[in-house]
Amino acid sequence: MRRVLVVSLLVLGCTATAPPPARHSRLVPLKAMTSDVEVLFGDPEVPGQPFVMRIRELPGGIIPPHRHPVDEHITVVQGSLWFGIGENADMAHAQKLEAGSYAFIPKGSTMFGFTPEAAVVQVHGVGPFHIHWRAGNEWREQLKTLDDPDAATVFRFRKGQHVTTKRGAGRIRQGYDSGEVIGYEIDGDDGTLFMALESEIELPRG
Repeated sequence: MRRVLVVSLLVLGCTATAPPPARHSRLVPLKAMTSDVEVLFGDPEVPGQPFVMRIRELPGGIIPPHRHPVDEHITVVQGSLWFGIGENADMAHAQKLEAGSYAFIPKGSTMFGFTPEAAVVQVHGVGPFHIHWRAGNEWREQLKTLDDPDAATVFRFRKGQHVTTKRGAGRIRQGYDSGEVIGYEIDGDDGTLFMALESEIELPRG
């Protein structure tokens, strides 16, 4: 939720695979995800249509405070998710949901989450499933990214820049600004893919 729900379909900038036909049988075993969002059934953006999707959350991810205009059903299918309901993204007020855990979030509730390690969550509900990110006293429908024309006025780092973090060194792949939280997706030098907050990132010395 790296990344993030991503969703409009962006949770922290999500790229979704095309949804399958709504009325055809489909069996989808759990497997390694290569995209942020995989739609398993329906279309989350169609009003009144049921949908099911899986969201990949990267290690080190934070899901900034946000809300949805529809009820949300969440099942953790892999890894663990620290999840909370409230206005402030405070891990001390989040509950750890292990694989197999379920959460129901009524529409309009403000929520947040953390994934210290990788996780996959499955979300189902009835569209339209949009994300509204809290930005102070306002709400945004889209995250700012490093692809935006004004990215240099928002982000300290840029795509391809080599940086160091507490998880190791790597190169910036993408950045996301919710209005309250700025995080970066990083291709680690060790081949891993992870997230880091802007405050956790430094330029290499020397």
